[in-house]
Amino acid sequence: MRPSLRRTPVSTYPRSALVVGLGIAGMASAIGLRKAGWQVTVIEKAPSRRVGGYFIGLFGTGHSAARRLGVMDDMHTRTPREAKTWEITRAGDREPSVGFLDQPGEPKGVLRGDIEAALFQNLGDVEVRYGTEPTKIVDAGDGARVTLRTTATGEEREQRFELVVGADGVRSTVRRLVFGPHERFLKPLNAIICAYQLEEQVPGYAMNHGLVLAEQRRSLWLFPFEDRPPTALFSYRTRDIDAQFQAPPREVLRRVYGPEPFGGAIEHALDQLDRAPNFLFDSVNQVHMSSWHSGRIVLVGDAAWCVTLYSGMGASMGLAGGSLLGELLAKHPDDIETALRTWDARLRPTIRSHQRTALFNGQIFTPTGPIAYRFRQAIMRLGKKDKTPGTPPTALEQFFARPRNIEFVA
Repeated sequence: MRPSLRRTPVSTYPRSALVVGLGIAGMASAIGLRKAGWQVTVIEKAPSRRVGGYFIGLFGTGHSAARRLGVMDDMHTRTPREAKTWEITRAGDREPSVGFLDQPGEPKGVLRGDIEAALFQNLGDVEVRYGTEPTKIVDAGDGARVTLRTTATGEEREQRFELVVGADGVRSTVRRLVFGPHERFLKPLNAIICAYQLEEQVPGYAMNHGLVLAEQRRSLWLFPFEDRPPTALFSYRTRDIDAQFQAPPREVLRRVYGPEPFGGAIEHALDQLDRAPNFLFDSVNQVHMSSWHSGRIVLVGDAAWCVTLYSGMGASMGLAGGSLLGELLAKHPDDIETALRTWDARLRPTIRSHQRTALFNGQIFTPTGPIAYRFRQAIMRLGKKDKTPGTPPTALEQFFARPRNIEFVA
C-alpha cells in the first residue's frame, strides 16, 4: 500500500533532501531546508561553481528573503552613487533618461555572482557534488528514488531522498524527467538576449553612467556599477529562434545589428564580447505550469516559473521561493503535502503578476515595432518627470513597486 504523504510521522533523524542546481534558487532552497532541520545534498552538473555573471536588480522581495536566509550581510552590492542614464543613438546623440535602477521598488545593483557567493558562503554543512546530474526520478510516496550520474565517468547509482528540489534552470532536467518535455511548459517570447561583463566603459562616459540604445526590435543596454565597468545586454526580437544558434553569437549579433554603421557604443560592446571569457546567449522563455510539485518533487526558480530577465524579478523570486519553502516545511514538519501546496498557493499570484509585467517591460527593453517604439518613448518621457529627490511616488509607480517588495513569510 502506498504511504500517505499527508500523515508521514516526524522522523527522529534529519530528513534527506536533494537539491538539483547550484544557482540562486538552488542554494536558497538548500539553506532554507537546512534551517528547517533537513540534511541537504546539492548536485551541480558543471564541474565547478560559476562566478561573475550579469547585472541583477535586487528588489525588496529578494532583499527580505536574503535577510531571512541570513545572507544579506555577506552580499556585495554595487549600486552606483549619483548614477546617470543616457538614451543614445548610433550617431552619438545622447539625452538624460531613466535607467533600470530608477524603477519603483528601489532595486540594489548586484552581479549574479554576488548573490551566489553570499549564498555559497552560508551553505554550512550542506554537501555539494559537482559534475553530477539526475537521469531518473521515481516518486516513492514517502520519498523519491533518484538515479545520479557522474558526468566525468558515466557511473550511475541510485539514492533515496525524502524530498527532491529541482532548481536547475529554465530547461530543467528535473522538470523533464518528472513533469514532461520542455515544449509543454516553455512559452517563447520570440527574443534573444546576450549578457556579459565589459572590461571597460564606453569611451566618453563615466563609470556610473548607464546607456540605452533602443530601436525597433533590437536594443543595447549597459548597466553601471559602483566599483567595476558595466555589464552589457543585447536584446533583439526574432521569430526564427533556431537560426540564431547556427553561428557564433558575435557573428549573429553583428549581422542582426547591421547593416547600418554600429556607432561607438555598439562597436565597443561587440569588441568587448570578442574578449569576454563568459557570456549568456539564449532565447527568452517563460515557464507556465499548473503545479510546481508532484509527490515529493518540487520545482523552484526558473525551473518552475521563469519570469524572464525582462521582469527584473528572477533572482528576487528565486531567493523568496527557496526561503519560503524551508519556512513552510519547518511549520508543517509532519505534513509535507500541506507545506508544498501552501507554498505553491502563496507564490503563484505574484509569479503570474511578474510574468504579465515582463510582457510590458519587454517593450521597454526591446520594442517589437513602430507602435511599441512610440509607446516606449512616451513612457520614458513620463518617467523622467518629477525625479527630484524627495518627490513622492506616483500612483503608477506605487502600483509597479508593490509586488516587487512583497515579503513572503510562513
